Amino acid sequence: MFLNYAMGELNLKIVYYGAGYGGKTTNLAFIHKRLTSPARLITLNTEEDRTLMFDFMPLDVGTVAGLKLRLHLYTVPGQIHYRATRELVLAGVDGVVLVVDSQRDRLEANEVLWRDLSADLLRHGLDPVSTPRVVQYNKRDTPSAMPIADLRRRFNPSGWPEIPAIASQGVGVSKTLNTITRAVVRRLRAEGVSQR
Repeated sequence: MFLNYAMGELNLKIVYYGAGYGGKTTNLAFIHKRLTSPARLITLNTEEDRTLMFDFMPLDVGTVAGLKLRLHLYTVPGQIHYRATRELVLAGVDGVVLVVDSQRDRLEANEVLWRDLSADLLRHGLDPVSTPRVVQYNKRDTPSAMPIADLRRRFNPSGWPEIPAIASQGVGVSKTLNTITRAVVRRLRAEGVSQR
């Protein structure tokens, strides 16, 4: 979180975290396409995946404590060898969307990233339990999509808000963003914006 009293802005950072090709960039691309006001969507590509470091998109979404609320949405690269980059992108995060690829053959990749998320948050001095999180079960339309109950046991034992999604069609994308935004704002209000 970054407070800019001169501009009357409260800047929040939300990171979409998950395995490669799980739908993180697809979420942000859909949000960007639906915006009525101009916003930059910056994507850095590699040969392996669409995102090397992050997708970044500032988004104005209202006010909190009289301050204009501005979201900065990022994604992380999902490949295992980009762990250091994922950790860097999480610096200063206010909320996390864990994008879980529902396909059975992506189970191991999801598990690696799920474990890394808690470790990466701890490295930044953030509590993995109290840092607002939403779990999005993406690719629900695929033939090998696992039952949500099975995914929940593996990736959401703490009972975070969860949303089934088909990001390529926009299903669940706005709900995911709204849910994580509300969770972050609730935490800010509970803690008092000026205390952070």
